[in-house]
Amino acid sequence: MKFWQSHLTVEIAVAKGNSDKNPKLSLPIGKAPGEISLYPKFEVTKPSMDKKLLHKYNVPGPRYTSYPTVPYWDDETFTIAHWRQILRRTFAHTNKNQGLGLYIHMPYCENLCTYCGCNKRITKNHEVETPYIDALLKEWGLYRSLLDDTPRVKELHIGGGTPTFFSPQNLARLIESLLRDVSVTEPHEFAFEANPNFTTRQHLETMFRLGFRRLSLGVEDFDPKVQEIINRIQPFKQVSLITNHARDIGYSSLNFDLVYGLPLQRKESIIHTIRNVNKLRPDRVAFYSYAHVPWIKGVGQRKFSEKDLPTGPQKRALYELGRKMLEETGYREIGMDHFALPHDDLYQASMEGRLHRNFMGYTPVHTLLFLGLGVSSISDGWHGFAQNDKTIENYVDRIAGEELPVLRGHILDQEDLVLRRHILNIMCRFETSWKQEEERHSSLYKGLARMKEVEADGLVIIGNDHLRVTEEGRPFLRNICMALDAKLWRNEPATQIFSQTI
Repeated sequence: MKFWQSHLTVEIAVAKGNSDKNPKLSLPIGKAPGEISLYPKFEVTKPSMDKKLLHKYNVPGPRYTSYPTVPYWDDETFTIAHWRQILRRTFAHTNKNQGLGLYIHMPYCENLCTYCGCNKRITKNHEVETPYIDALLKEWGLYRSLLDDTPRVKELHIGGGTPTFFSPQNLARLIESLLRDVSVTEPHEFAFEANPNFTTRQHLETMFRLGFRRLSLGVEDFDPKVQEIINRIQPFKQVSLITNHARDIGYSSLNFDLVYGLPLQRKESIIHTIRNVNKLRPDRVAFYSYAHVPWIKGVGQRKFSEKDLPTGPQKRALYELGRKMLEETGYREIGMDHFALPHDDLYQASMEGRLHRNFMGYTPVHTLLFLGLGVSSISDGWHGFAQNDKTIENYVDRIAGEELPVLRGHILDQEDLVLRRHILNIMCRFETSWKQEEERHSSLYKGLARMKEVEADGLVIIGNDHLRVTEEGRPFLRNICMALDAKLWRNEPATQIFSQTI
């Protein structure tokens, strides 16, 4: 069985040159343990995707925001006691030199966006704000009691849901309480997500005062027909207003989330959207593939059916068009589905070998300890993962009982750690190496053997001790990583659990 032909279906969970041959290579800045020392520092004009390759490799697959991917975590060997041990050990090892990252999940939204697969609760009752924030602060207190030193916070990301569902006053209480009696590293990155329809200037001013300098707006698409069918109506005027407020206040980095492959989306939609994006010039653009996963999201209130969705080739054509338009106006493609202007730190991180990928997507910040607070949040201690309870009621009840609200997790073994490093390198740097003994494992060689036809198709170049993704191979990063995914190959699911890779 070949992985591009199988029905394997895995985790749902995001300047030009002349040639990609003989790239200039350099030593990385801020290399993390186990990372390779060869990073591409070249820029190219990207070829259009071969339709035969598109058809061949458009199979369900993970997005690899983690390895192992969540569906293949080993819950049987995981215990909360194990997680506490990993937490303490990683904190003791990294807090002084690296610091830690925090993710806060804010699950509430006033309206249901029917394309969204995030963990959310739809309500217009804002009385839910205070008890949820109380639970978040109690959870942070439970973690603080396990740590032997003052936490040094390097990264703080607030997502949802709709974080700006919460009032500026409640957000201030949350952030001020979280950061009380902690140290904040320099540099640091504080970012939050916002729905332009539910964000005010007071929200932006409050978060800026609290140290946030990066804002991510969920734009999705500017085509009114697409907005209507996904129940996300937000006029360009509103997005422009919030963007201008943020710039006026002093935010240094603005990101727009866009989605391609949405129902009723056509080339005209992408042209209209990218033209409007270029009027506002965000520093970063995340151009995500719509993950059609009705077995996760359900179909209850959505206004569209499968016939409204672009087909595989049509969907990829939307991305190629959007990418071309973005690059023609100065954006540079970074990793998978991300773009940045050359002055932005995300682009600089990609050029310097600092780019990292976690459950939030690509980031210029890398900490081995990343704690997730809130319902469904995932924590990463490098040697282990832990995910919180997915229902708000259970989460709050367990916190009230002075219990870490962990629902499931995974302890990484040596195979996991080796493959994790290689998959992370491929996703962030388009290259990996196994020159050192600790970078080798029998499962790595099995994965490389699966990649022979991928190499024959011109997607990768494999040497004796290194692998490099070609320019033609970059749209197929998920497929390339699938070849190395030992757990995927051992545990082929009976039903589809991942979105399409292309």
